[in-house]
Amino acid sequence: MKVINHIKEIREARGIPQYTMADAVGVSRQTMTAIEKGKYNPSLELSLKIAEYFELPFEEIFYLEGKKK
Repeated sequence: MKVINHIKEIREARGIPQYTMADAVGVSRQTMTAIEKGKYNPSLELSLKIAEYFELPFEEIFYLEGKKK
């Protein structure tokens, strides 16, 4: 199954530039682009950093394709 994320939607809804978020979680803007486009799945550690950055539960950001929304 494919991992789906809502990072881009959440980030844009909050008006956060991609480079700002990338810097805050310790990755390059290019890596953040790949994650948002579903071309790269972040590690568990990075996924948890992203959830912490947004102050949201992990499962509101990431889920398995066909399991939600």
